[in-house]
Amino acid sequence: MKRISRALDAAAALNTLAFTAISPDFNQKGGAFFLGNIQLAVGAADTRNKLISEGKFTTRGILFDVNSASILPQSYGSLKDIAKVLQENASMRVQIVGHTDSDGNDDANLDLSKRRAAAIKESLITVFKVDASRVETDGKGESQPADSNDTTSGKANNRRVEVVRL
Repeated sequence: MKRISRALDAAAALNTLAFTAISPDFNQKGGAFFLGNIQLAVGAADTRNKLISEGKFTTRGILFDVNSASILPQSYGSLKDIAKVLQENASMRVQIVGHTDSDGNDDANLDLSKRRAAAIKESLITVFKVDASRVETDGKGESQPADSNDTTSGKANNRRVEVVRL
């Protein structure tokens, strides 16, 4: 997955996204280029600044299969950002805290949030070579909602990961 970070002016009001392809094959009869599976996302707060200045960073960019601790591939960017902060700050230790929405059993949600935090730690260790001693995990299940669990968007806001500087 290619990611274009900070390619657009955050203050600009844009309503069109255009792509241009320059290729000799394009001018041939039947030549065409197609783009698919494009996702545009609103930029989030800078991970490094949040962790260093506030001591805590909350992300909804680490996604999992439903009722699973399997991290989805589109989470790579968020994981990489966390790893980069840890790599740039060799003495920093963090705690990864998983949260869920209120769907399902309380005990199952608590267990799921802990397994998801552990999966993130494992990814930071194996993929990004972060020392295991620098990362702790915890899960809060549905016990600390950030939003109402009465709406779909509220539930989505409650499914989050917090990275807390220790």
